[in-house]
Amino acid sequence: MELGFYRFANKEPNKLAIVGPNEELVSRGELLSKANKLTHALRDLGLKKFDTVAVVLPNSVEYFVVYMACLQAGFYLVPINWHLAGPEIAYILEDSEAKAFIASGKNPDMEKACINAVSEISFNKKGCITIDELEGFRHIDDFTKSMPDENPHDRSAGQVMNYTSGTTGKPKGVKRNLVEGDPDDVLSLFAMIFSFYNIQPEDENVHIVGSPLYHTAVIVHSTASLHYGHSVVVMDKFDAEKMLYLIDKYKVTTSHMVPTQFHRLLQVNDSIKKKYDCTSTRAMIHAAAPCPIHTKQEMIDWWGDSIWEYYAATEGGGTVISAKDWSRFPGTVGQAWPGAEIKIIRDDGTEADIDEQGTVYMRLGDTTKFEYKGDKAKTEKERLVIGDSVFFTVGDIGYMNSEDYLFLCDRKIDMIISGGANIYPAEIESVFLMHPKVQDVAVFGIPNEEWGEEIKAVVELNDEEINEEDIKNDLMEFASENLAKMKHPRSIDLIDKLPRDENGKLFKRKLRDPYWENQDRQV
Repeated sequence: MELGFYRFANKEPNKLAIVGPNEELVSRGELLSKANKLTHALRDLGLKKFDTVAVVLPNSVEYFVVYMACLQAGFYLVPINWHLAGPEIAYILEDSEAKAFIASGKNPDMEKACINAVSEISFNKKGCITIDELEGFRHIDDFTKSMPDENPHDRSAGQVMNYTSGTTGKPKGVKRNLVEGDPDDVLSLFAMIFSFYNIQPEDENVHIVGSPLYHTAVIVHSTASLHYGHSVVVMDKFDAEKMLYLIDKYKVTTSHMVPTQFHRLLQVNDSIKKKYDCTSTRAMIHAAAPCPIHTKQEMIDWWGDSIWEYYAATEGGGTVISAKDWSRFPGTVGQAWPGAEIKIIRDDGTEADIDEQGTVYMRLGDTTKFEYKGDKAKTEKERLVIGDSVFFTVGDIGYMNSEDYLFLCDRKIDMIISGGANIYPAEIESVFLMHPKVQDVAVFGIPNEEWGEEIKAVVELNDEEINEEDIKNDLMEFASENLAKMKHPRSIDLIDKLPRDENGKLFKRKLRDPYWENQDRQV
């Protein structure tokens, strides 16, 4: 079977492609028409192959229009987290060298951030496009209205370039080389990830999106669904009962989820659960954060063998596991998926034995070669050559059992995972250090039953004569002015002296570990 959304849309334009957040129905033909017009408009603006289009958009039909437009023209599409503040968005616009910026003013915070971002860097006004109302931005309908909706010539496959932060604070774009070839062929090749979960093309599959599309895995799995001939149901935000209603109504078969969503679904009253039929589910895939064993077991008891899990990174590689195999080894994140390879490496660079902990490395394949844009040193630092293969790590600690199942023992160094989102303390610490009253600061995650982890900041002040409550309020306000809401600490503690050695190394575990004693931190 020939795959690829563009082929499906040209062959059967009347079939359903997307159910929007307001349950608006969009056919394959309608989606393709809008995407074609946008491709022509962006080219008319001057964009050429290898150029970048950045987006700050809520979950919407337009998100998929932009994706399909960019990835048939050889453009890089950069999804930006719409929770970010203006300076954070401006940094990504500049660093990615975006030639067009498609944004939304859906809420006041998003509106303010997008307007401030383009103002801060004097972004080309001609490239500022909006899907609704945004001061200084041109509406996408006006931008595309004079363009033809026919398939563009000289089509070539583009790529999504996601930005992922590191311990150095500033986000880095994970940039892969473009793969030459027809977009349908190339993009459906990447969609073969579905074969890991026994998901077939078409086959009456329906995918539901309940997480923000700016997350790498969410956009990967939802667009792969379109390239596989599946319909996609889009939620603007996650709501447990609403998801159950949509699963029942549209006979949903697949999704990409995070454990926080499992937690909320399980909290729904039993009388409400019984109203909705979830037996259509076939592959409800989860990742992005540790899932407590009891939570996953309850989901398997409810939804059966449709619960799948994988472990991977924006950079590539990974493991996968079915519910049946997980039940043999509760807590594992699976075996290396086809074409991947996992190594556990000791600190001295040698390979660890069975059941011995070490740093988890994943082999890079030809289709997953990447670089951190503008940071060759970081790219090379995270890599290791073993024989004829190149492996990379994201810093996780784990071990392999005798049957090659991977178990994780710790998070990426210092990273906080809250509700499936990766939050990097160094970024938050750098902002607090800008405050004139802060001498030193440590930020880390502590247990939160619903979100997995929440952010705590421990601050060393340079003035002992400050009212404790006043300075805490001041610091919280300072954070709200300089950081996205999801990066705000839930609590701030004051301390006389942070635990550092004579070389300045911070022993963050001394601060963090007491909160995790006797906690279910199985990952």
